[in-house]
Amino acid sequence: MENRSEEIRRLQGCINDLVSLLALPALWSGRDPPQVVSTLLDVLLRMLRLDFAYARVNVLAGGSPVEAIRVAPGQKMTRQPHEVGRTLEPWLALDTPTSARLAPNPVGDGEVSIAQFWMGLEKETGVVVAGSQRAGFPTDIETLLLKTAVNQAVIELQRAQVLAERKRAEEIDRLKNQLHAENIYLRQELDTEQHWDEIVGQSKVLKKVLTLVEQVAPTNACVLIEGETGTGKELIARAIHRLSDRKERAFVKLNCAAIPTGLLESELFGHEKGAFTGAIAQRIGRFELANHGTIFLDEVGEIPLELQVKLLRVLQEQEFERLGSTRTIRVDVRLVAASNRDLGQMVAQREFRSDLYYRLKVFPIMVPPLRQRVEDIPLLVRYFTDRYARQFNKPITSIAAETMTALCLYPWPGNVRELENFIERSVILSPGATLEVPLGELQPLNNKAVEVITLEGVEREHILRALNECNWVIAGASGAATKLGIKRTSLQYKMQKLGITRPR
Repeated sequence: MENRSEEIRRLQGCINDLVSLLALPALWSGRDPPQVVSTLLDVLLRMLRLDFAYARVNVLAGGSPVEAIRVAPGQKMTRQPHEVGRTLEPWLALDTPTSARLAPNPVGDGEVSIAQFWMGLEKETGVVVAGSQRAGFPTDIETLLLKTAVNQAVIELQRAQVLAERKRAEEIDRLKNQLHAENIYLRQELDTEQHWDEIVGQSKVLKKVLTLVEQVAPTNACVLIEGETGTGKELIARAIHRLSDRKERAFVKLNCAAIPTGLLESELFGHEKGAFTGAIAQRIGRFELANHGTIFLDEVGEIPLELQVKLLRVLQEQEFERLGSTRTIRVDVRLVAASNRDLGQMVAQREFRSDLYYRLKVFPIMVPPLRQRVEDIPLLVRYFTDRYARQFNKPITSIAAETMTALCLYPWPGNVRELENFIERSVILSPGATLEVPLGELQPLNNKAVEVITLEGVEREHILRALNECNWVIAGASGAATKLGIKRTSLQYKMQKLGITRPR
């Protein structure tokens, strides 16, 4: 009767242990393979009162093998898992994988009875080894418990392997989509590439701007470029990128004023298929395209208030979600923004978020209008003339002094962009070697009365301005003649002709 009662107690204990083992998936659900293996060994050690439990899993996501060892409480572990594995290796036979055998104790003195189970159908997958100095280990019930526990672990590891392979496939698809989107974007960039790829000018105000560019470029600070339309804010942004550590990565630009408000969020952050009507495929946003590079947001003041919150989050946390997705995407992007509007005034009028404004304005750069750097106009005129003369195969080699004077005195409300377009048209209209400029087109856009100035008066005013800027030094590298691009004798002749004398 006593033996029967003992057998019943053992069976009840076995049933309880089996129930506990069947609950293991809930215990290690969502954990990575090393955690699954560690949990398995902890459970076996406690349930079967083992001296040690060892596991080696050879095939895991990423191909990295995992070895782990657990020893009985109170026992000091002095050997590494891989050392225990080498000690046990000769006793792990293929022909009788679950039978018990004696082996040197890898974690103590003397011998120990061990039982091992291969994980899966092939030996290469991995093995679990249980060791105990108790006589009769393992019993039939202990063998059943070991096999059940190992099989449960194999199922979880296979599930983790499938998930890892699925994630790798998704990552490969994401990278393919990103590469495809980058190729499309770069082709668009080539089609719309700026004709002038360098900043032309020697004026003090422009040199001050370039000094600021050199100072901020090596950092990752946000830059806010302010200035009127056509002053070359994009050129400044490209210069910042070109001088930064990100110069080998993408420079991605977006004119926020050119995108309809309803599509701007998708353009910036991308969307998933079916995120909205017309979203027939997944789309990579500009921030993903610019990962590890620079993103340039032109006309940033046109971003609606509800979207400014998401932009602020990207700047602060470097993360966002695509439209229609809950998966958070992390990026490493440097932002350069530009605006021709007064963002400070927009903040005061509650048309622009103050927190975003101060986050953007970490390092402001004000690009001066062309009328504030008149001395750069001759350089720009010659630069654009040479470029378009080559492009249109025109034999233009000279520009009349009177023409240059008139161009320098015009206020150019459209700034450098207006000047470039005007010179392009002038080159097309010029039949000979001298640039012929339609000066009649240089009329102010407002309706205010404009004083009519003779060409001689224009020339006189231009020469006086150059002389004043050079402290009336005529000759030499820093003299007015060099500044005007004419010979010293020619300047002296014109001064005499126009009655220009140095004030006393």
